[in-house]
Amino acid sequence: MSLINKITALAFTGILISLSACAATDTKESTGQYVDNSVLTAKVKTAIFNEPTLKSSEITVQTFKGEVQLSGFVSSIDQTNKAVEVARGIPGVTSVKNDMRVKGSNNPFYK
Repeated sequence: MSLINKITALAFTGILISLSACAATDTKESTGQYVDNSVLTAKVKTAIFNEPTLKSSEITVQTFKGEVQLSGFVSSIDQTNKAVEVARGIPGVTSVKNDMRVKGSNNPFYK
């Protein structure tokens, strides 16, 4: 095999390995999905920030393959419902998981 053929084969192998590293799996996003989810996260955070009835600093937003997870603490059930509603209203969001907790002495989950 000539030197040119060896270099070409090595380069081709490197490209294949690089491309397979960018592929999505059940537990890993592709590069494109990562970018898309980053954009969705930013849009949801912005929408929550712009909602005057929500304290956005206490709500965390994470996105994986279009599924948004909301966590953190809010003052009432109405605020959890509003945050979920706001997140669902963002184009591209496929589902919303609500892991927010209502803070206060009457809530057994808040310590």
